[in-house]
Amino acid sequence: MAGTNLGDEGILASLVALAANAEVDDIEIRLEYNETTQLDTLNEQVRQQTHVVDVGGNVRVFRQGAVGFVHFDGWDHIDRHVDEAILLAKWADPVHIGRRLGEVAPVRVMQRLKTQEDPLSVPLTDKVALLLQYAELARLTHPLIKSVTGRYFDRYRHLWFANGQGSAIEQEKLDLGGNIVVLARDRNEVAQRGVSFGSSNDFAVVRRLHGAVRDAAMAAVSLLQAPEIEGGEYPVVVDPQLAGVFAHEAFGHLSEADGQVGDSGLLAEMHLGRNFGPANLHIYDTGQDLGSRGYLPIDDEGVPAEDVDLIKGGVLVGRLHSRETAACLGETPTGNARALHYRFPPIVRMRNTVIAPGDTPFADLFQGIERGIYAKGSHGGQTNGELFTFLAGEAYLIENGQITRPLRNAVLTGNVFSTLAQITAIGSDFTRYEGGGGCGKAGQMPLPVSHHAPSLRIERCLVGGRSR
Repeated sequence: MAGTNLGDEGILASLVALAANAEVDDIEIRLEYNETTQLDTLNEQVRQQTHVVDVGGNVRVFRQGAVGFVHFDGWDHIDRHVDEAILLAKWADPVHIGRRLGEVAPVRVMQRLKTQEDPLSVPLTDKVALLLQYAELARLTHPLIKSVTGRYFDRYRHLWFANGQGSAIEQEKLDLGGNIVVLARDRNEVAQRGVSFGSSNDFAVVRRLHGAVRDAAMAAVSLLQAPEIEGGEYPVVVDPQLAGVFAHEAFGHLSEADGQVGDSGLLAEMHLGRNFGPANLHIYDTGQDLGSRGYLPIDDEGVPAEDVDLIKGGVLVGRLHSRETAACLGETPTGNARALHYRFPPIVRMRNTVIAPGDTPFADLFQGIERGIYAKGSHGGQTNGELFTFLAGEAYLIENGQITRPLRNAVLTGNVFSTLAQITAIGSDFTRYEGGGGCGKAGQMPLPVSHHAPSLRIERCLVGGRSR
């Protein structure tokens, strides 16, 4: 392969031969073709549109407990890159020696896209027209809507992968998403709401946002005159979107085993068998939901997807692994090793984080709450170990079991472990939420993920706001 450009024919066979001949404990060779379109609009104007194609790959080797990783643009001289990775492993700092990969059965598969409406077949002019149409719709909904921003992207990836275990994998991946953000202004008051969308197989999700955009516009206007929430401890009902964000950010990241390896304190906190919530609480991670942005039939180490139970029956029963973290903890790889791009090595990441539905009807979640908060959506947040802070997209006062008036600036804070223990009802209104954002970790952002959940009732939660 020295000095040649690889065509489609024989790519995988060439990688398999290189992997088989490498004198190392294990090796992974990966090639990628990436094609990305991105659009940004403001009101009825296009601010940016780009279409980028990049081609490259990486090699990761494990040799005598040391790791060598190289990435490269283009497909020339792949055999030289293998030699470079081996050389890096030989030069590894002794402090980092001792790493290894867990054993997995070899996988040989060709995974093609299963699209409904393929975004690659939709003209760029149609994508632009949709964003501008939504901007016009929002501005016509109410005169206080002053600006509307739109964002859209799609990314097609074609990947070839071979390793020293004998795996030979060719797969296509698709990711699309974005958002429409509506800003309302009245005198000195400003408020905004957004509509987010995403899919791994269907452009049609972008065509079905008219009602959501109108609702976002009216919600933004209603927030202009809403009073700021009084800070304090409340019973809180969170909608499926915010429940999913909570599961992902506050609990999912703690379940990623690379954060537990070498952290004896966290490993003790997350010991399997610990009770974390009510008996009907079931949280799991899956890569098998076709159409979700976290859909991942085979991970970036060649491990097939499986459902990974994290909490079942209210008890911690599992964690998310790469081959390396599984070897460290003497457990089984779970198919959660992911890399954003060929310039990065795979690390432990979530796919679709799911809270299974309960049996409480939505209306019954509010019963008996004399004064509480209904929180919908998320404007973002942060976590620090077991502590979390989330800004709800919308918040409403609950009085005597009824949702009454909107409130501003509801910030939910707390400890994830104690908050899980305060869940007293799980809704039957299970919702698959597909947003246009992404997960960030170790410089790899935004990685496509999803979160699916029902509404939750949390009996006591600290909500920040103005002083009483």
